[in-house]
Amino acid sequence: MGRLEAFAMGNKPYDSILDGLGSGFGYSWIILVVAFARELFGSGSILNWKVFQSLGIPYVNNGLMVDSIGAFMVLAIIIWVQRTKTGYVEHT
Repeated sequence: MGRLEAFAMGNKPYDSILDGLGSGFGYSWIILVVAFARELFGSGSILNWKVFQSLGIPYVNNGLMVDSIGAFMVLAIIIWVQRTKTGYVEHT
């Protein structure tokens, strides 16, 4: 929110609206990806459909993914994959 407010204070309304919508959609996309991964690997189901069981793969529920640390682990993996793909540049 602070970044959005700082951007809005220094830019035109149209640019600020686009920036706000882009940030909102980006944040929503990350929340959905993290929730999807935690549901799939935590309970082995998506929308109450047992994914692994229907594929014939035995799966035991993973309590770590259902716990709050699972969200941080999924987020860390997303950041790791993104930085590997685009290359990490340290700013000084």
